[in-house]
Amino acid sequence: MNNIYQQIENSAHFRELVKKRQRFAFFLSIIMLIIYVCFILLIAFAPHWLGTPLHAGTSVTRGIPIGIGVIVISFVLTAVYVWRANGEFDRLTKAVLSEVKAL
Repeated sequence: MNNIYQQIENSAHFRELVKKRQRFAFFLSIIMLIIYVCFILLIAFAPHWLGTPLHAGTSVTRGIPIGIGVIVISFVLTAVYVWRANGEFDRLTKAVLSEVKAL
């Protein structure tokens, strides 16, 4: 059984899969971190701007759509990761498995 694990670890397709997946996950994480930190900085340093109503006569402030936007962006980034995982990453996984099964 350890032989199979060693064959997988030695596979060029496996190394490519790990490298691409880590790089992509890091990239998406950095995007989300920047968005979240910017939102927190807005809360810390511009609370009055965030508390300003969108237009006269409404109780909806600028902070509400921005906060909702942060949440929506996290779902969008998750969907982007799932889309790529179900496409390119699954193809690379199948290539690894077929390569190991052929040995």
